[in-house]
Amino acid sequence: MSEDPQRAAWQYRLDRLAREEAIARGEEPDATDVAPEPARPSTQAERSAYVENAIQQAIRRGEFDNLPGAGKPLEGLTGQHDPDWWIRRKIEREQLSGLGPPALTLRVENAELEARLDRMHRESEVREAVEDFNRRVVEARRQLLGGPPVVTPTRDAGGEVRAWRERREARQRQVNEEREQLEHEPKTLRTRWWGRRD
Repeated sequence: MSEDPQRAAWQYRLDRLAREEAIARGEEPDATDVAPEPARPSTQAERSAYVENAIQQAIRRGEFDNLPGAGKPLEGLTGQHDPDWWIRRKIEREQLSGLGPPALTLRVENAELEARLDRMHRESEVREAVEDFNRRVVEARRQLLGGPPVVTPTRDAGGEVRAWRERREARQRQVNEEREQLEHEPKTLRTRWWGRRD
């Protein structure tokens, strides 16, 4: 490359500024004073060299020092290819719900379904929630709007109700066991929160 692209850009700016000042003073710029250079197409090699030069200069000035995430491994490198990684990361980072393609929102809801069901108090509520989830999965599979494919499985309502009941009974047993342990402890060891002994 025979000419420095930065120097050519600065020369162009200076020539344009000189023309504008001459016009502002009421003078006509002479064609002999400022002769525009014929535009020549730049080659791929010249553009690459210009970009590489600009990067190297920025490195020398320290513009890439102390960037966020410098020296840390890249997040989300699990070895599996997920074309929708950026949507999922945005939804997780900003804790968005109900936004995005149905395939992704249903995946998130599927992962959190058991926790949501555990907050319910009646079997009828659990059954309705699972049936509603299954209905939305089937509807999303039928839509031909494009986007990622819906791979979320439907859930068996009866099986989910049984699992909900078992988790609920296990939690109740654990609470009862903890209560029994507290009752069998010697009273001299238990203290109230303000420090007095029973």
